[in-house]
Formats: sequence, C-alpha cells, structure tokens
Amino acid sequence: MKAERGTVARFEREFFNAETPFTAIGEGELGGKAQGLAFIRQTIAERLTGCDVLVTIPQLVVITTEHFDAFMKLNDLAEDAASDLPDERIAHRFLQGNLPTQLAGDLRALVAAVKQPLAVRSSSLLEDAIERPFAGVYATKMTPNNQLDNDTRFKRLAEAVKLVWASTFFREARGYLKTVRRSAGEEKMAVIVQEVVGGRHGDRFYPNVSGVARSYNYYPSGHARPEDGVASLALGLGKAIVDGEPCWSYSPAYPKAPPPYNSIGELLDATQREFWAVTMGAAPYDPGKEAEHLVRCSLADAEADDTLRFVASTYDNESQRITAGTWGKGPRLVNFAPLLSYGQVELNDTVRQVLAACEEVVGEPVEIEFAVTLSQDGQARLGFLQVRPLVVAREAVEVAEEELAAPGVLAASRRVLGNGADESVLDVVYVKPAAFDVKATPAIAKELEGINNALLREGRAYLLAGFGRWGTSDQWGGVPVEWAQICGARAIVEASASGMHADPSQGSHFFHNLTSFRVLYFSLDEGESRRVDWGWLDARPAAAETRFLRHVRLDAPLSIKVDGRTGMGVIAHRG
Repeated sequence: MKAERGTVARFEREFFNAETPFTAIGEGELGGKAQGLAFIRQTIAERLTGCDVLVTIPQLVVITTEHFDAFMKLNDLAEDAASDLPDERIAHRFLQGNLPTQLAGDLRALVAAVKQPLAVRSSSLLEDAIERPFAGVYATKMTPNNQLDNDTRFKRLAEAVKLVWASTFFREARGYLKTVRRSAGEEKMAVIVQEVVGGRHGDRFYPNVSGVARSYNYYPSGHARPEDGVASLALGLGKAIVDGEPCWSYSPAYPKAPPPYNSIGELLDATQREFWAVTMGAAPYDPGKEAEHLVRCSLADAEADDTLRFVASTYDNESQRITAGTWGKGPRLVNFAPLLSYGQVELNDTVRQVLAACEEVVGEPVEIEFAVTLSQDGQARLGFLQVRPLVVAREAVEVAEEELAAPGVLAASRRVLGNGADESVLDVVYVKPAAFDVKATPAIAKELEGINNALLREGRAYLLAGFGRWGTSDQWGGVPVEWAQICGARAIVEASASGMHADPSQGSHFFHNLTSFRVLYFSLDEGESRRVDWGWLDARPAAAETRFLRHVRLDAPLSIKVDGRTGMGVIAHRG
C-alpha cells in the first residue's frame, strides 16, 4: 500500500487556502500512515461521489522524515535515543531541542493562518505496514490552537511535533520493535499535522461520532459472518475506542441487530457513559503529556451541547422500553439508534462503501478510522483518518466439539480470536489464582513486563493466562498492560472473574495488534473459566515466580488449536 512520493504536493503556507488538501514539508519519506492516506485519497474522490454523506480526508500536511533526521542531528539526540532512559527523560530532551529553521518557518506560517484544533499524529516508516501494524505504539497529540498570539500557538504545535518524534524511542516502541526483529536505528518518524474533525461547544471541541471499522470480524455474532466486518462507534474523540473504553460495536451488515446482552440493565452498564473532547479553555501546562489538551466529559455535557440526540436512546423504566432519541426522561443509552436504526443520516451505508472501496484497492481486509460531524439540518461529513491492512489467517483448522472437554485440556472456549494451530509453545506465564487481587492489576502488569522481556531475550514464545480483560485502560476490568509488556505471547487466555468480564473491544489498538501478530486469544465465559486446569499448572515446577505470577517451562509443547470459522479453540497438554 504505497503512494508515489511525487504525487504529494509541497506544503503551501496558506494551508486551508491551498489548492490541495494533502501536502508535505520536506523531501523525505511520508511514513506508513500518511502513505495509506495518500494511496487511498484518489479512491475516495473517484468511488464515493454518490454518497449522501460527504467523505473527505481532512486537511493535512506531512512533516517528512527529512526533518526528523535533521532534528536528531541538530540536537545531538542519537545517544539519548539509543539509551534506556525513561520515557519522561527522553521526552524532556526532545522538547528542549530546536526545530530546523525551514520547518519552524513553515509551522509559524501554518498557525498564523489557522485557529482551530490540530491533531499531530505519528507516521513512522514501519507503521501500518502488513505484518508490522504498530497500531497505537506512537504518540498522537491534540492542540486547541486557539491562543490569541501566534507565538503561543507555534510553541504548542512545535511541542506536539517533538513529542511525537520522541515517542519513536519510548519504552513501548522499543519493546514493539523487538517483536518484529527491528532496531530503533531502522525506524524514522514522519508527522501528520491535521485539522481535528468536529465542532466547538463552549470549551469543548469534538466530533458527533468517531469510528473504527474492519472489513473482517473475528467475533461475529447472530447472523453475521466474519466477512461482514465489524464497526465500533463512540461519541466524541476516537480515544475512547482505541483505548478500549466502552463503545458501541455492531455488524455493518446488521446495523439494527440488538447486541448480545442478557438484560437492559447490563446493556446500560456496558455502554458509553463519558466521552473525550479537546479542551478549548485553560489546561495545566504539561507538554510531555499526550492528553494535555484533552478532557473527559459526561453525557450530561453532550446533552447540554445538543449533540446527544443524534447518537442516544432513552430507557423508560415504567414501560421497560428503549426509545430512540432523547425526548423523554430516563437514563440515556449511547446506541446510535437515530443513525443506525432510523437512518437520520446514512452513516452505516457510507461506512460499508468506504470499507469495500478500501479493501478492493488495498487487496486485503482493512481497518479504517473516521470521525463524523452532523449539522443541525442533517448534513453529515465523514472525515477519513486512517486505513491499514488487516492480517487474516485463513488456513483451515478444525476443532471438534468433543475436543473442548477431552482429557488433557488446559483451557477451551467457544469465543476465540484468530485462526490457526501452534505446537511450539513450551512456556506458560499465568496469574496465580490464589494471589489474584483486582486492586493489584497495575502491579501484575509491571511484574509481567520483566518476565516478558526475559523470554524475549531468549527467543521463547509463551502462553499467557489471567483474569479479566488484558490491555484494558480500566484496572478494575482486568490487567492494564501495554502491548510491549506482553508482546512475546503467542496465545492468551482471558478467564472470567467476578465483576470483571467484558467483551474484547475490537476497535482498540491493543486488539488490532493481537490480530495483526496472529496471537490466539481465548476469551472464556464463567463456565469455561471454571474448567481451566490451574491445578495442573501449579503442579509444574516454577522457572520463575513473583508475588502474583508464575512461569513454568514444560517438557513437551502445548497443542493450541483455533478454528476461526466456528470460534472454537482448545489448549491441551501432554502430561
């Protein structure tokens, strides 16, 4: 998925008055994310002209890798980049650096002409390439860009660019590079500066809808097939989706189908209660913080902004019914029924067309990110933010029903992500059931990082097993690991614990990395969790042990099988 560098015009300092919405500063590489947008923009222009929703790539400029190289050399940063300094120290060193003169001039011209929020996003050479997705590894920073003086707006934009450059060498990125057998010296960072899609509501700026959609779905439900895809929607900025927070997931082939919840109360508890926005007011100054200019808001804030009515329904306790819209009194449910069930805007049809067009051009299943603004008169604009290929394993693997309860089964599930068979894993790292404490999940993540790094150095893949959702942003819902802390795992078991189980968030960057690296992910319900043979693991001698974790090394490899067609999977031991 590559666009010719010469097809992207040079940056024009007028930005929004430029003849093309996609320009570049410098003669270097555009990076994976920008390449994807450059590659697909002609497709959008040619194939989506008949949509009721206006589909565009928001105005952007790419700072090419030429300026990344120049900045590193100008500020003598190679030694710091190659060190094991904490992220905060690396960020500080980069933030103190001086921009190349030409780049500084171009960014000053940009902020002199633009006074609306800007998103500063990574676009590394390795990012979003097939087999090397790097989803969510590097920084993205929003800046309100609404200060009265040009100098302050320039300073904030320059800080955001430097932070994205610095994130090339943060701990998570270094760990990620190890999994794809690359060194930090091979990576270079281009940076996208792009208008934020959304509207201003007092001191808040955000889109009505953010979304992530895939043309292939490892967790189909109801009548949906894997090739029908999946979409995840959220009110406000897409941070809620990519961080794995509650959002609304559905099959684009069946947008009106109810989700698989047991009760209305369970549904209300599991859906979005807060959203993210760019704060246009005062914020504590913290240039090394990615979320410096972001604010978490309530549904009451959205209702006051008159944006909730586009995306929510109301639960009437008296009639025990959910009604689309926000006209009556009662708890609000962000289920996007006004758009998906009643077609106030043909959003779902547009998402399906965009997915189909991207998949045809890329030649692989794809994932897209987008944001939508809705005007009071019903006009809609979909800002196309990103496209990346999905790695889909299609080899035929059969798991029979009787195998799920056969002798020697360590764990089995009917809800497994992925497809494939593996008989090479000799190491198991698991959370000790007797020691597990939901209050200790951050400590568990830290302990796991050390074991993961040791196994990476030995080149040994492992099975990881524990409780609640791995990679959650909520420590009370599971273990809040970053990808780099478990990147050596070949298969993962997520056992249910009281009050902790949740469906995997398919829009999250963590989830995308699982699928792209073909990690087999076993999500066990309560009954399946009770059948995990923890006793067999406890009886094996420990190769390493911490307060919360045990690492065992087996004499014979595990048999791990997942049938992607049925979602059934089994992990069996040989003794």
